[in-house]
Amino acid sequence: MDISAVDLWQRYQEWLYFHSGLGLYLDISRMRFDDAFVAKMQPEFERAFVQMAELERGAIANPDENRMVGHYWLRNPDLAPTPELKQDIIQTLEAIEAFVAKVHSGEIHPPNQPKFTDVLSIGIGGSALGPEFVAEALEPDQAPMKIHFIDNSDPTGIDKVVKSLEDRLSSTLVIIISKSGGTPETRNGMLEIEYAFTQRNLNFAQQAIAITGVDSNLDRHAKSQGWLATFPMEDWVGGRTSELSAVGLLPAALQGIDIREMLAGAKEMDIATRTPNLKDNPAALLALSWYFAGNGRGEKDMVVLPYKDSLLLFSRYLQQLVMESLGKEKDLDGNIVYQGIAVYGNKGSTDQHAYVQQLREGVPNFFMTLIEVLEDRQGPSMEIEPNVTCGDYLSGFLMGTRAALFENGRDSITLTIPQVNPRTVGALIALYERAVGLYAFLVNINAYHQPGVEAGKKAAASILALQKQVLAVLHQETAPLSLEAIAAKAGASDQIEIVYKILRHLAANDRGVVLQGDFAKPSSLTAMISAS
Repeated sequence: MDISAVDLWQRYQEWLYFHSGLGLYLDISRMRFDDAFVAKMQPEFERAFVQMAELERGAIANPDENRMVGHYWLRNPDLAPTPELKQDIIQTLEAIEAFVAKVHSGEIHPPNQPKFTDVLSIGIGGSALGPEFVAEALEPDQAPMKIHFIDNSDPTGIDKVVKSLEDRLSSTLVIIISKSGGTPETRNGMLEIEYAFTQRNLNFAQQAIAITGVDSNLDRHAKSQGWLATFPMEDWVGGRTSELSAVGLLPAALQGIDIREMLAGAKEMDIATRTPNLKDNPAALLALSWYFAGNGRGEKDMVVLPYKDSLLLFSRYLQQLVMESLGKEKDLDGNIVYQGIAVYGNKGSTDQHAYVQQLREGVPNFFMTLIEVLEDRQGPSMEIEPNVTCGDYLSGFLMGTRAALFENGRDSITLTIPQVNPRTVGALIALYERAVGLYAFLVNINAYHQPGVEAGKKAAASILALQKQVLAVLHQETAPLSLEAIAAKAGASDQIEIVYKILRHLAANDRGVVLQGDFAKPSSLTAMISAS
């Protein structure tokens, strides 16, 4: 589509969305769809708007688990389908605020310390990415508590966090976040931190709280051990849409972030994205652009480039929200469709010096999302050149990149907010949650289950079970055994490669396994338990 400068200006005005209450702009004019494409998609959106309305009213959204999806109710409890759910939402928010007030005042404090100084949040996936994004974006300069995260089962990473807290572990409040309590990475992090507390003669229970499903294994464990508190993780809130539940609100409130403003921004965006009119609905405009860019099949990647350091983690947050929601093998009718949109990104203008060269001149397998923040900083800026500030450069880099990409046939979306604050961050979260939901309806998939994630968990569990079998075999032998013999005795003759990698890992970590032979030829190796 060749467009003159005058026509581009007209197109910009035609497709510009502006939310006056939030000061938010959405510009999709540099996506090269035409009127015929919009007309073709109109009936699809009409159906999607109806389906989204049914979802919010409490329709079963996830047949796999027979559950509703109600993250929209979190910021407007009046929409909850039952009075009981409405009251649960209200009471949870009030309980969070009451608990945080007592922590900040010192009424709730650790043993032998006047106040908690730090927060350590242990979770994985949506239980970590949302709180991490919000902490990076919104943590006040003079936060009442400093937050830290364990979001992986990496021993070195855990050690680094513990070391950073060394002198303050005795005044650190630990949050364990897991809906079931059985998520391995979260459980592992909890056990590691419990051990660190024990090594320092600290009472973990008196410094721990849980965010989990009511009556889950973790809920029962926390209550039986006398933890400070538990907060509910509702079964109708998925991990990737949980930031505005207790999962995200409690850590944010402990940092001194205004969670009521986050909820208010999300509520305001929800109202805007309920509008059953394509041009007046920013989430629908995003979904339209995604569909056009990837031909409804995710044929192009989404590159997210926020031009603000505080939004560095936004692309990681969107990575899970978009890819876990839309990356599905089958549609709602059981057909194999291989849907999804790959998301990657970092920040501008840093990455103009990294991958924008390829984006402009390399493989055209993407569309860009540029995130613009109008406010450079709080207070005036110095001029680094006559009438030019550092923020002017950043703005110029954004506009220049947008123009350079379009000139070379690369499409882009530009999303603009007035400043990074709790209200606009809440709105961004709500905007993309709704866009994902609408897009999923357009391509006829279930955005609210994750069978691939569950399959990965089951595969990991089977490998750990095999490791126990392998060790049992070795402990029964006094002479070295070949890998083939070990696999056969462990009942895993078809998994010799996995057996080899298990043994290699154990040997590298001084776990009592000795490997001998030519390490460039794994089939030559033998293994036994160390005599020492």
